[in-house]
Amino acid sequence: MLTAYAQNGQLKRARELFDEMPERTIVSWNAMITAYTRSKGGIFEGFRLFVKMPERNEVSCAAMITGFVNSGRFDEAEKLYNETPLELRDPSCSNVLINGYLKMGRLDEATQIFDRMTKKDVVSWSSMVDGCCKNDRVDEAREFFDAIRERNEVTWSSMINGYMKLGRFRDGLGLFSEMRREDAVRIEPILVTTIFEACGRFDRYTEGCQVHGLVSHLGFEFDVFLGNSLITMYSRFRCMDVARSVFDMMLEKDIVSWNSLISGYIQNKDLEEAYGLFEKAPEKDVVSWTTMITGYSEEGLTEKCIGLFTMMPEKDAIAWTALISGFVINGQYEEAICSFFQMLQTAVRPNPLTLSSALSASAGLATLNQGTQIHAQVIKRNMESDLSIQNTLVSFYSKCGNVDDAYRIFNSIMAPNIVSFNSMISGFAQNGFGKEALKLFEKSQSRGYEPTEITFLGVLSACTHVGLVEEGRNYFRLMKSLYKIEPGPDHCACMVDLLGRSGLLDDAVTFINSMPFVPDSGVWGALLAASRTRFRVDLAMLAAENISKLEPNNAAPYVVLSDMYSFAGKKKEEERVRTAKKLQGIKKSPGCSWITVKNKVNTFLSGDQSHASFKGIKCVLCLILDEMKELHWLDHDWLPP
Repeated sequence: MLTAYAQNGQLKRARELFDEMPERTIVSWNAMITAYTRSKGGIFEGFRLFVKMPERNEVSCAAMITGFVNSGRFDEAEKLYNETPLELRDPSCSNVLINGYLKMGRLDEATQIFDRMTKKDVVSWSSMVDGCCKNDRVDEAREFFDAIRERNEVTWSSMINGYMKLGRFRDGLGLFSEMRREDAVRIEPILVTTIFEACGRFDRYTEGCQVHGLVSHLGFEFDVFLGNSLITMYSRFRCMDVARSVFDMMLEKDIVSWNSLISGYIQNKDLEEAYGLFEKAPEKDVVSWTTMITGYSEEGLTEKCIGLFTMMPEKDAIAWTALISGFVINGQYEEAICSFFQMLQTAVRPNPLTLSSALSASAGLATLNQGTQIHAQVIKRNMESDLSIQNTLVSFYSKCGNVDDAYRIFNSIMAPNIVSFNSMISGFAQNGFGKEALKLFEKSQSRGYEPTEITFLGVLSACTHVGLVEEGRNYFRLMKSLYKIEPGPDHCACMVDLLGRSGLLDDAVTFINSMPFVPDSGVWGALLAASRTRFRVDLAMLAAENISKLEPNNAAPYVVLSDMYSFAGKKKEEERVRTAKKLQGIKKSPGCSWITVKNKVNTFLSGDQSHASFKGIKCVLCLILDEMKELHWLDHDWLPP
């Protein structure tokens, strides 16, 4: 009766019954303690009862240690474990502590407990296999796995999943084949789903098809769960015809089935099919709507995003985030910030991704005031310890030129990842602190962080800003030779910029000619800028010609050549370039600047007089210019445009 009350959440009734018992057995004590340790806030009352127990057994100690672990009081769990008599520790108490260590990623401490155990059961071995796999130490997991005398479905699945997660398909599928030969072990659908997911993620088409054929041959009933995983796998293989066939053959479909196929079409850039399926879906949830919104935003169709968002019957934080991040992706930062503040007027609470997207929009506009308001929202909602938000804050303050605050936030991150380092390295580089950026990169390497393509963009940019040519060349070589990262167009553009700024334009051209792929406009643009600075008309013509081929509507090459010819006094060449520009119908985008006043972004275009306060602004500007002339900071004959 006591156990029944406790299991049904009637803790008060259970305690009344416990107190009324004339004689309490160890079973009743254990039941009451377990009930408290499983209830919210009941850990201390449970421990008070535990201390009062006339005698304890293995179940008592395991229940109390479990309660401490689950309530986040690991120090108390360790203390009680160490005080527990050796004969009561194994295997239950040790298993609890091992699982607690493994959940926190403290694999070495879990291994120490395991090695000291005098008695181990299948839970002990399975926990170590699963823990090693989840921490990507599959070779150690295999040692534990091979030592198990009797393996169950969980152990096999953990080991195979560990291999698959790391893309070690030969080992994973080999073990799967070995598992099939074990008659006593049943192949669970969850394991097959894991294999399908891994094949799709690592683009292993052949293996995915083989496993699909095998489970069909074994007579598996393709329920909704397996069918959905197949749709996702074939969508990732870009085999939408097969994914659609699986969908059509499914006798039963749930909303995940529809969403999986819609998502597959979007991944493969077939928005028409995706929207057609979306309209046919018998029911739609938030995932259905946000999947379509995300698909349209990735193709730059923000008007359609707004239309879908408006039609949504209920808008949660995920939907708002999809809209805001869609604006950010397409550079519509003002719309993103406007949507964010609209969201705050509703009852919907922003999540960390929402706040990160809003901060990214502020970073795009370099609007410090609005960004600090969003930062205040982060603090207000106790989300300042969220890693994604911390990383975005580092980028935001860096892009606003506030490197000190960016570095302060970076240093406050308890467990930074490579994105954290990338954000700060790029922040230093963008603001001219090249040496600090390189020091931080070396620090990340000494701590064992694996650099990415973005890491090296920041590093090469840092070398460019401080003119470290040889260091830049060395880092560029190390990308491929040491870190196995293939340099992309952006890395090559950084190298051309580095060489060009250092006056090594001929070396820059040699570098471009040695590139393993066709240079893009970014590479040629870097050469064009350097040619203008060093007044190398020949190389400017080469760069301009290639940019015009790649981007026929780009006015930059015409403007640069025209200016260079004008400066050199070559009127005929200047006129020829201007005429060619006119014949092509190319117009230079007007210069643009903006300033935030009272939380409103005011944008000004070159030659535009449409601003409501234009006359007043020009009047104040003239007064300032007069003051500057009086101070001899400007020539007296200088006039504003």
